[in-house]
Amino acid sequence: MARIRRPVAAVVALGVAAALSLSACSSGKESTDTSAGKKVSGKISLAYLQKQGDQQYFIDEAQGAKDKAKQLGNVDIKVVNLGNDTNKAVSETQAAVAQKVNGVIIVPPDPAVGPQIVQTAAAAKVTLLTSDDQVCKNGPDPSKCAKDQLVQRVGFSGSQMGQQVGQRAAEEFKKAGWKASDTAVISAWKQDVTVCTDRVVAAQAAFEQAAGKVQVIKVGTDNTPTDAQSKTGAVVSGHRSVKHWVVWGCNDENVSGAVTALQNAGYKAADIDGVGLGAYLACKDWNSGKATGMKAALFINGYDVGGLAVQTIVDNLRNGKPMPQEAFAPTKMVDASNWKQEGVKCT
Repeated sequence: MARIRRPVAAVVALGVAAALSLSACSSGKESTDTSAGKKVSGKISLAYLQKQGDQQYFIDEAQGAKDKAKQLGNVDIKVVNLGNDTNKAVSETQAAVAQKVNGVIIVPPDPAVGPQIVQTAAAAKVTLLTSDDQVCKNGPDPSKCAKDQLVQRVGFSGSQMGQQVGQRAAEEFKKAGWKASDTAVISAWKQDVTVCTDRVVAAQAAFEQAAGKVQVIKVGTDNTPTDAQSKTGAVVSGHRSVKHWVVWGCNDENVSGAVTALQNAGYKAADIDGVGLGAYLACKDWNSGKATGMKAALFINGYDVGGLAVQTIVDNLRNGKPMPQEAFAPTKMVDASNWKQEGVKCT
């Protein structure tokens, strides 16, 4: 791990320094402008760079992007799976620029690399749009970024999603008749991802407004089921007096992993109130027909986000239409009774 982290840190530091140096040498706006500002009359070439591209959500997102490109016509798109490799986010952005693409859509594995991504695209006059996660033009932490320095983004409203999750968790909590005194909440997410923080903060606020305060245990993860399961297992071992558990997180991976850990620790499905975010893993529990602590999930359709991202950047490149600061795709709450009818794909 240490061998990987050193170059990542160097890349991030270099990117931040480069972006800040450029903005100091000029007005700043030119060097970090994420829109090329010129129309493309012929074929449009796009690169879609995704973190964790093997996750179902991002697989759907990639398909939505490809289908939209085909529908719009005269649009070539290359999708690249960055995994969790921050260095690859930089190198693939550089490669896309070298291939003279007109636009880059990116979901970086780590927002800290944002300034270098922005600087690379801006220097080549390549239009940049982010999907899902926020990226700051002049700093590594989007949560500390001025709004006018955030790159335009297509995705979902973290606050609205979290609110829906918290409200549903509260409904299940009250329906079960649990008491706050013997209940605890697992709130699991990758804590340096701004949109994740937005979701869990909103979930807690909505839950407390609807059901009152319950002990909340914040669990930092890498947003994967395996890590969420491992970290939750450690939490449970130190909280054996808790009889009932409420679970929410940044995504289905966190909730699924936490629910699995609780069930492995001997808690019955009836004593777990898990509300996922994505539904692509939650549906597997429901599809099995077995009792599960995954009570519901907010269906976020990556396919819609991929299509909306391509539509947004093509409108800008082809017609000069300004890209909105944020554009949101619709969401809906699903559970074991309606997930199939609502169009959740379970592979």
